[in-house]
Amino acid sequence: MKAIILVGGQGTRLRPLSINTPKSMVPVLNVPFLSHVLRYLSSCGIKDIILTQGHLAAPIEQYFGNGQSLGVNLVYSVEHEALGTAGAIKNAERYLDDTFITLNGDIFTHLDLSAMLRAHRDKKALVSIALTPVDDPTKYGLVETADGGRVSRFLEKPSPAQITTNMINAGTYIIEPEVLKYIPAGENHSFERQLFPRLLNECQAVYAYPSSAYWIDIGSPEKYSQLNRDLLCGEGGDFGFSRGNEIVIGRGCQLHPTARISGPVLVGENCIIGANACIAGPVVIGAECRIEDEATLTESVIWQNVTIGAECKVVSSIIANHCHLKAGGKYENVVLGDNVTAECGCAPEPGSKISPGILMI
Repeated sequence: MKAIILVGGQGTRLRPLSINTPKSMVPVLNVPFLSHVLRYLSSCGIKDIILTQGHLAAPIEQYFGNGQSLGVNLVYSVEHEALGTAGAIKNAERYLDDTFITLNGDIFTHLDLSAMLRAHRDKKALVSIALTPVDDPTKYGLVETADGGRVSRFLEKPSPAQITTNMINAGTYIIEPEVLKYIPAGENHSFERQLFPRLLNECQAVYAYPSSAYWIDIGSPEKYSQLNRDLLCGEGGDFGFSRGNEIVIGRGCQLHPTARISGPVLVGENCIIGANACIAGPVVIGAECRIEDEATLTESVIWQNVTIGAECKVVSSIIANHCHLKAGGKYENVVLGDNVTAECGCAPEPGSKISPGILMI
């Protein structure tokens, strides 16, 4: 069976992290997010994978190539203009000749795809849609079902008064190739707003597959940060962090004897951690970073080639590549894009999201 992953979106909700970096390439535990998705599919026995691309396509293909390093076979379907979720599938039609799986490119899950496929075949479904429960369905696509799990209605981003269930579209589908004839070629077309409602109107067999497996949408900085925290704390899968207090230090790192580190913490290769620096997990630090004397990091994600100056305090924040935080600054609940330089004593307002290439004084 083949899988198709939708990785062509602009990642607007994830900005400023996604301005220079495709959403599927943001680092999770110091490797691109898409690496985790590809390994998940491979573990499910799915090796032939199509990536639908648009915005910032080149970095993905440059990094993954044909996928052999991960034990999968990758092909790329590039859109020259945005075609939407269903339009992207139509654009890749030449690769799809049998039942296939489709995943949104910003979803991390442990959904049992084998069980979902069995249910799909047992019900002779044309489309099966994975559902997951959430506390607040207003940010997602609510899916109502009838007896037997047949989908009866879709409601995108419902108001509180419209909520009838907490089960939402989890962004994973099993689709029969006959569905492709319902999608116009070369047009922007949506699963949620156009294709699936049309299939319901024509009484086609669209079924839900509810699951309580781990699931998270990394489309916002808050959710992206949560995924890193969850994995460090042993939730969402086995990545070497199971007890919630592990400390993993990469090759070539230099740690001052007085530095204090409490897990869970992951430090990439060739980092320098100075005297009396304090790192209190969950924290991820990318390769080639410098944490200077008496700096403090708590519950944060730091990308590559970042300098945290002496006596800086970084709390619940995300710092992207090549940032330079000079001595004495305080950063709490902030998101810095690439190449931000912050002068001494800088203290952005909590909740700030600062674009790449900004010099803060």
